[in-house]
Amino acid sequence: MDPREELRINTGICGRMQPDGTVPGPTRCQPGGDDKRLTRQKIIPTVVIPRPEDITWEEVRSETKNVVFPGLSVKVQPKGKTLVNMATIVYTDDSKVSTTTVTLLGFPVVVEATPVSYTWDFGDGSPAVTTSTPGRPYPSADITHKYRKRQGVGITVTTNYAARFNVADTGWQYIEGTVPITGPTTLLQVREAVPVLVDPGR
Repeated sequence: MDPREELRINTGICGRMQPDGTVPGPTRCQPGGDDKRLTRQKIIPTVVIPRPEDITWEEVRSETKNVVFPGLSVKVQPKGKTLVNMATIVYTDDSKVSTTTVTLLGFPVVVEATPVSYTWDFGDGSPAVTTSTPGRPYPSADITHKYRKRQGVGITVTTNYAARFNVADTGWQYIEGTVPITGPTTLLQVREAVPVLVDPGR
């Protein structure tokens, strides 16, 4: 093979080689080495400007889970102690719509959580009960439970929230399903009433 042809193949950057071993043009290639005059193209980084629609529910949730979705506590009547086979009243009085505002990607995000149902775990192994109301104290007795044996139990209520958020006043976005939040445990002692004979003559 002609040495000049071999040079053209090896370099890969030159055009048609002249008899004197060079290539005409603005970046004239010389045999035997790289052309220092070849310029490299500069890569300019792309700047991504955030948009309201870039904010996801997962990001919003991580910022608000401890603020706008409170875990509600259970109130019991009678307080602290109850009796076997007695209708024990449970309720929660902290249920309300919660609203908070956080900042994500430089945009204000309003988040709203509305309690829509309540799931009660009475702590005795019985099936959980879901209600549409948070219950009320005596004498209403909206939600009651009867314990069948003497024991110590822990009662919890899981509040199921409907959620929505609004980024930079662009409109509400509704979340599919609900967000379940379980509150702290309320301890209760279940006692058994013991019959006592009383002499009515005394």
